Amino acid sequence: MLLNSILLMAPQPGQNPIMSFLPIILIIVVFYFFMIRPQMKKQKDQNKFREELKKGDKIVTIAGIHGKIAEVQDKTFIMEVEGGVRMKIEKSAVSMESSAALNKAE
Repeated sequence: MLLNSILLMAPQPGQNPIMSFLPIILIIVVFYFFMIRPQMKKQKDQNKFREELKKGDKIVTIAGIHGKIAEVQDKTFIMEVEGGVRMKIEKSAVSMESSAALNKAE
């Protein structure tokens, strides 16, 4: 009901028309600082983490597969899992380092 009344609010005679849009502008600013900006920062940190991975790092994929990076390519990794099995995965499929996963479990 409040949002509806804000959107339908017409400027009063002699009132600055910008003042009628002020509540909408404030909602957009709050939405940006509490929703969009933190998500962009998180995505930037995740991309930086993926780019800094190197051969020998222990990782966990989004699917929960634990392994060690055997080879780094442009957009993919060759990951070695238990038993010497090698898998080719996309860099975007890496969730976190294995040590970080162990810390979260404790």
